[in-house]
Amino acid sequence: MSGMSNVGRPTRPNEVETRPATLTGGRGLLQDEPLIFELNGWEKTGVDIADAELDASDLGDLVRRDPIDLPGLSEPEAMRHYVRLSQKNHAIDLALYPLGSCTMKHNPRLNEKMARLPGIGDVHPLQPQSTVQGAIELMDQLAHWLKTLTGMPAVALSPKAGAHGELCGLLAIHAAHDAKGDTARRVVLVPTSAHGTNPATAAFVGYAVREIAQTEDGRVDLADLEAKLGPDIAAIMVTNPNTCGLFERDVIEIARLAHAAGAYFYCDGANFNAIVGRVRPGDLGVDAMHINLHKTFSTPHGGGGPGAGPVVLSEALAPYAPTPWVTHGPDGFKLIEDATGVAAQSFGRMCAFQGQMGMYVRALSYMMSHGSDGLKQVAEDAVLNANYIKARLADLMSPAFPDGPCMHEALFDDHWLEGTGITTLDFAKAMIDEGFHPMTMYFPLVVHGAMLIEPTETESKHELDRFIEALRALAQAAKAGDVDRFKGAPFYAPLRRLDETRAARAPKLRWTAPQGSNLAAE
Repeated sequence: MSGMSNVGRPTRPNEVETRPATLTGGRGLLQDEPLIFELNGWEKTGVDIADAELDASDLGDLVRRDPIDLPGLSEPEAMRHYVRLSQKNHAIDLALYPLGSCTMKHNPRLNEKMARLPGIGDVHPLQPQSTVQGAIELMDQLAHWLKTLTGMPAVALSPKAGAHGELCGLLAIHAAHDAKGDTARRVVLVPTSAHGTNPATAAFVGYAVREIAQTEDGRVDLADLEAKLGPDIAAIMVTNPNTCGLFERDVIEIARLAHAAGAYFYCDGANFNAIVGRVRPGDLGVDAMHINLHKTFSTPHGGGGPGAGPVVLSEALAPYAPTPWVTHGPDGFKLIEDATGVAAQSFGRMCAFQGQMGMYVRALSYMMSHGSDGLKQVAEDAVLNANYIKARLADLMSPAFPDGPCMHEALFDDHWLEGTGITTLDFAKAMIDEGFHPMTMYFPLVVHGAMLIEPTETESKHELDRFIEALRALAQAAKAGDVDRFKGAPFYAPLRRLDETRAARAPKLRWTAPQGSNLAAE
């Protein structure tokens, strides 16, 4: 296999089965450990808590009457438990994380340091505004650069993630149509390759969703779009670059057609990192677009948050932006928190406070440390890396859209696996044995057996080559008929292949104490 060393070569599947099991269940430095409920910690605690001086009579029927039934752990046990869990997980600090349409890239530690500065990391949303002028100024500065990078006149900072941003944009569109008395517009057009949150958000707002067809080269079908535009259409939602990893060449015409029909153009900005510093969405005719700070500007992504999804708005939608609004006058910075005065047309508030301050700090730190030239390079490197992967795998795997370059992610289908008896899932499981997290599988749905790879801009050529050579070796093994390698994979993960269908349909969400025990925990 070209470019690969035999050092550390995975043992063949039949060789794995002949290895003796270890006596402890551990494998080298990977420790085997039962659930914390099974560690016999029921008679101890790692902390001493003084008895409460006051009773809980004011809680009425809410007072707990039974033991809490949680096991106790000493400090070393708790530390080792979480370290051992971390060793079972793939992480961006360990190797390339190729999930497509997710932008799992390195988070500079400088951003983390800035977010922990005194006066920022400990700021409280209920402090008087006079005591948090620096924080509000930081929000204002972040808003300035988001507007500059997108060419849009207004931005709502409070949305906390991409789907929350979609909700914000569609609520602004809804309010704008209602303000004009155009209440018949209750349909949103969504391409077949859209992120699933797009139609879900539109339905949540109360819109009916109508699908737009896709051309053979993976882009919006203009003829189908034009045929479906009419007096009932409130907006079109388009991801650009789209979920197939392609730039919508006709995006300006899409905007023109939508506006001519009296509709607004919502752009899903999840993939903004592919064009940041190179293209301003406002110049393309976009009316609203969310920006995932936790994708484009390198704040933590995954593990349940926190996220941030500010929404930039066109001049037509700016008056309807949600509160709070940041303003600056002779008395300093101020948050307008009620829909009065200049914010009288606002559709209201989206969350209790002002959004995610820690995410604002990390994003602004990323912008300032990169500068305009650095942000432009972010987009260029993301696109270059994806096209490098596409070019180096195209002879063994089948690109879903082979003609022309892709943007920030390379999309393959499973056509090249036909006749091998191996599926996309099998291939992904075998990647785990090679030390890589699988790419996004079976998405977008418009591509059969999709394998969506996003290397991001933070990966070096050395790491890309290591990843590519692993995929090339697996592809060659698949075509050579080495089915056992794939059907039994993963062999080297902490757990072997699971019954994922059964796990999804009958998940075990509660630990049950062994029979004969009076212990219970939920």
